[in-house]
Amino acid sequence: MIELKDLSKTYISASGNVEALRDINLTINDGEIFGIIGLSGAGKSTLVRCINLLERPTAGQVIIDGKDLTAMNRPELLQMRRSISMIFQGFNLLEQRSVLRNVTFPLEVAGVKKAAARAKAQELLKVVGLEDKAAAYPAQLSGGQKQRVAIARALATDPRYLLCDEATSALDPTTTQSILALLKEINRTMGVTIVVITHEMRVIDQICDRVAVIDRSRIAEIGAVSQVFTNPQSAIARELILPGTASAQEFTPGGQRLRLAFNGDTTRAPVVASLIMECQVPLNIVSADIREIDDKVYGQMLIELPNDSAQTDRALAWLNERGIAYSKEV
Repeated sequence: MIELKDLSKTYISASGNVEALRDINLTINDGEIFGIIGLSGAGKSTLVRCINLLERPTAGQVIIDGKDLTAMNRPELLQMRRSISMIFQGFNLLEQRSVLRNVTFPLEVAGVKKAAARAKAQELLKVVGLEDKAAAYPAQLSGGQKQRVAIARALATDPRYLLCDEATSALDPTTTQSILALLKEINRTMGVTIVVITHEMRVIDQICDRVAVIDRSRIAEIGAVSQVFTNPQSAIARELILPGTASAQEFTPGGQRLRLAFNGDTTRAPVVASLIMECQVPLNIVSADIREIDDKVYGQMLIELPNDSAQTDRALAWLNERGIAYSKEV
């Protein structure tokens, strides 16, 4: 289990202090895939680097398996880090080493004998589907293949935790899908707890069990992915789920805005069409999205009702009668 308690990080420079994290409290359970999402500059990369103390917090505690990393001396911390691996957006492979020798590198550092290290590396290359690329060099690989090598290398020390810092941001959508599927399989078969840092909701809803939304250095909300998707509590979560809805205000000078949330049968039902026809209420669809989360289909739609109180009342009554979840947008 990973516990972050009252975690803060401030960068001090001659030009002024920058508060990257402020009062972060977070628990990541063993065996789950936990997402941390936010816009650029929100503090998410600093947060994940504080988990293994690549960045040392200014205040607070990082407790992993009951041990406070911030209280450890250097040898203790180095030993603890063997159970916490990390993969990055830029892959960080050693260009002068073959694929096999990139995977054996952390084992060499740990003092594992050469034959055992090679055998372990070959086994891991099979896990990531690159057993035929063992003799190749990074320059000969695609972006997705490089990230698979990085994942194999990260697994070499049998970590309990895998931290992924924007690991798919440099990849095309198809390759991203394959890498996410691989991470999910690793979580399922090896029991590795995975922390995913991203600015893309499509990454979160495809792989994560729970998600924390970070905004301006603080946690805005935490919850199951389906819960946050269908009923976001913070403005930043709503913007991440349906990007651009805030800027649409000036183009649709109508009345009350509603955010409709669908799941299961209601996702596939013609709710909006029925609302328009049965209530005789014209409305604007500002934005919409549909996602599959844990094999269940969820939908979000932002609609704008006419600037007419009677029509608005009819629409709200219709939604309430049919149990359609909605929230009023300011």
